Amino acid sequence: MRIVKCGWWLIIGLLLAGVLPGLIFHKLEWMRAAWTCYLTGGVLCAFMLYFFRDPDRTAHGDESLLVAGADGLIRNVETLREDKYLQADVVRVSIFLSPFDVHVNRIPMGGTVTKLGYTAGAHLGTYLNSASEHNEHSSIVVEGSGTKVLVKQIVGPIVRRVVYWLVVNQKLVRGERIGMMKFGSRLDMYFVKADVDILVKKGDRVRAGETVVAQLRKGKA
Repeated sequence: MRIVKCGWWLIIGLLLAGVLPGLIFHKLEWMRAAWTCYLTGGVLCAFMLYFFRDPDRTAHGDESLLVAGADGLIRNVETLREDKYLQADVVRVSIFLSPFDVHVNRIPMGGTVTKLGYTAGAHLGTYLNSASEHNEHSSIVVEGSGTKVLVKQIVGPIVRRVVYWLVVNQKLVRGERIGMMKFGSRLDMYFVKADVDILVKKGDRVRAGETVVAQLRKGKA
């Protein structure tokens, strides 16, 4: 299993944070304290290995099928106006991640990165609709041959970091890795309403890069 490179410092650091004091307690023959440290460090290290896992995924089907940008649960599918990046009526599909979901994000469709942004903001509960606009978040716009998509990685109220591994004008293929939610808990995908048919609903579970969430209408692929 591939592990995200930026996770190794935390994986190794937590292991050492348990082992080193454990060795000191062991030397002092404080065995209960020593084994508590060993166990704590081992459990935390194992969880971080699990959290930073990065499995390979393959986007099946033709290019008109748009895939999920994150693993998790579809919590909202709603229509609204997006004027900052897409200047269009859009359908926003919100995915909520649990600590046990894969947190590497992928792009829903192939195309060119045209805009990247990071917005400082609040740290509201990500279950609130207002979190999409007011919470700290990244914004990624990818333009394909017939449409464009906006992806937002949104931080939550506890651990607050999301990152993208992209540059403007970078070419992406559908389902390619774009970044990671470092304990972030929500990813929003904005599709131009006139260009797509949405194929998921609230309550569906999805897998990044594999689960089809929308289809481009004829002439848009």
